[in-house]
Amino acid sequence: MAPLLTVIIPTRNEAEHLPALLADLRRQQGVTLEIIVADGGSRDATLAVAASFGVHSLSTRPGRGTQMNAATEKATSDTLLFLHADSRLHPPDLLHRALQALNAARQEGTEIAGHFPLRFIRTTAGNNLAYRYLEAKSALNRVNTTNGDQGFLLRREFFHQLGGFAEDLPFLEDQGLAEKIRAQGRWITLPGELQTSARRFESEGFHRRYILMSLMMGLYSIGEKGFFLRAPGVYKLQEATGKLCLSPFFRLGRTLISEWGVAGTTRIFYRLGRYIRPNSWQLFFFLDVCFRPLLGRGRTPFLTFHDQIFAPLTNFRFFDGLTGLLCFIWFVGILPAFFWLIEPFNSPSLDGRGPGGG
Repeated sequence: MAPLLTVIIPTRNEAEHLPALLADLRRQQGVTLEIIVADGGSRDATLAVAASFGVHSLSTRPGRGTQMNAATEKATSDTLLFLHADSRLHPPDLLHRALQALNAARQEGTEIAGHFPLRFIRTTAGNNLAYRYLEAKSALNRVNTTNGDQGFLLRREFFHQLGGFAEDLPFLEDQGLAEKIRAQGRWITLPGELQTSARRFESEGFHRRYILMSLMMGLYSIGEKGFFLRAPGVYKLQEATGKLCLSPFFRLGRTLISEWGVAGTTRIFYRLGRYIRPNSWQLFFFLDVCFRPLLGRGRTPFLTFHDQIFAPLTNFRFFDGLTGLLCFIWFVGILPAFFWLIEPFNSPSLDGRGPGGG
């Protein structure tokens, strides 16, 4: 009998994209699927779409972590796959091969979770190199490179052992669980690709979203959550997205710095430096992606140079402080000044209700 896999899809107003994903899942071969749509209060036809495909659904309070945790309590399979509603699956044996890879890796005796490499579904031109970089990075298994867009495949027992998804924020639950998996088990890259919509990058602006994502990841990783509690617009529902205005977030940063004081600000940026320095490999890998047409697929001389030479030479507290100083100059000096010049002075506030102050 084909193995049973529970696919959990968190949704909120996803009636436009959900049918394509459910149709892809229906075409999967070599695996028996249980599909659960975990809805966080949709106002559109999301639940009606789920019903029309004959899949299970449940309603919870909003928050992807909350929604997916609730769905796992309804799951009957020993293996879980968490997918976003704007994902697409090709070819029809993708999940069968993914389960084979997961089961083969489990023979090593350690707890394993799998994720897919990404391929972005785009509707607009431009930023080709940037997208190629993100796609290439998604195939790696390095710290802070694994997120929910790539799909999380793991045993239900391991999921509960990890404590499930965090529910304290309505987003970034995937980052928290990904790093728990990395600490307590091992990630593998699954065969094939998972396609995902580039809609947020396209609606908000690729570079603006990427800048804000880097700021979010840094503050989240060092445990500084006050920024998120005071910036409700940091990750809007897809239906509410539009061109992203960054000036309000930099104004909030200035407010926080005044509250932290000199000593507090120094500690925060030192910790950011300690977080960013080990991620310097991304700059070297970006060069590998840039020169891939000359180097050939699979060759990463710049990343190898980082791992073997650059990282050992800079693995000292002094460089954490230096990186923190550069981070301060970049996020407090250069970027705010740049966006102050190019964005209107009466840019909306963080909750989107009018001009920002401060």
